[in-house]
Amino acid sequence: MTETNPHILVVDDHHEIRDLLGKYLAKQGFRASTAANAAEARKIIATSAIDLAVLDIMMPGEDGLSLCRHLRETSEIPVILLTALGEETDRIVGLEIGADDYLTKPFNPRELLARIKAVLRRAQSLPRQHGHPDEQFIRFGPWTLDTARREISGADQVAVALSTAEFRLLSAFVAHPEMVLSRDQLMDLTRGRTAEVFDRSIDNQVSRLRRKVEHDPKNPELIKTVWGGGYTLAAQVKRGHHEDN
Repeated sequence: MTETNPHILVVDDHHEIRDLLGKYLAKQGFRASTAANAAEARKIIATSAIDLAVLDIMMPGEDGLSLCRHLRETSEIPVILLTALGEETDRIVGLEIGADDYLTKPFNPRELLARIKAVLRRAQSLPRQHGHPDEQFIRFGPWTLDTARREISGADQVAVALSTAEFRLLSAFVAHPEMVLSRDQLMDLTRGRTAEVFDRSIDNQVSRLRRKVEHDPKNPELIKTVWGGGYTLAAQVKRGHHEDN
C-alpha cells in the first residue's frame, strides 16, 4: 500500500461496524482511518488528506448530517452517508446538504465498496474548482452573482433571485468557466446525483437558468450547448469579497 492509495475515513459510533469496515477497506487496498464520533473525525480531517468520508448519521453529540454539512462548507471531500432502515427524511436531507451517496443499514461491505469506487471515479473525473469558496461576489458576463444572497444582478443593480437548483447549477458553471461540463459532471457538481430532483433534468435546469441570465434564451451567449459534450459557461469569471473589486 502506498500514499497514492485513496484514504477513506469511516465515522461510526458502533465499534464493531467501524473496525469491520476499516479492516475490510484495508484488505481492498485502501488506506483507512476510523473515528467513533464527529470530534475524532474533525481531528483526522485536519491532519490527513482524506479522499472520501463514510459517515453514520445517527451518532451521539454531533451527528453525521452536521459533519457532512461542515465538510461541504470547508472542503470537496466526497461523502457517503450510512442511514437507518426507513429513515427516508435523513437521506433526503443528507443529499440536499451535499452527500454524494447513501447506504441503508444493514448492508453488505461489498456494496459499500462498489459505491466508494463509483463516487471516487466521479470525483476524480471532475475538473478542479477555481477560486476560493468564501468569495461572495462572482462576476461573469454582465452579471454579478451574490453567493450569500443566492441572487444575480446586472448593470441596473436589480436583484434576480435564484432557486436552490438554479444556484447550484450556476455555481458549478462559474467554478469551471470556459470548460465543457457533461450532464453527468453537472449532476455530480450540483451534489444531487442520487436525488430524483436532479436526475434526468439537467437540460431543464439549464433552460430555466438561461431564462434568467441570457438576453435571448433561444440563442444563448453565456451558457452554450456543446453538441455531444454538454454545456459550457462562455465567459470569464472574476471573484471578490466586495462588488467593487
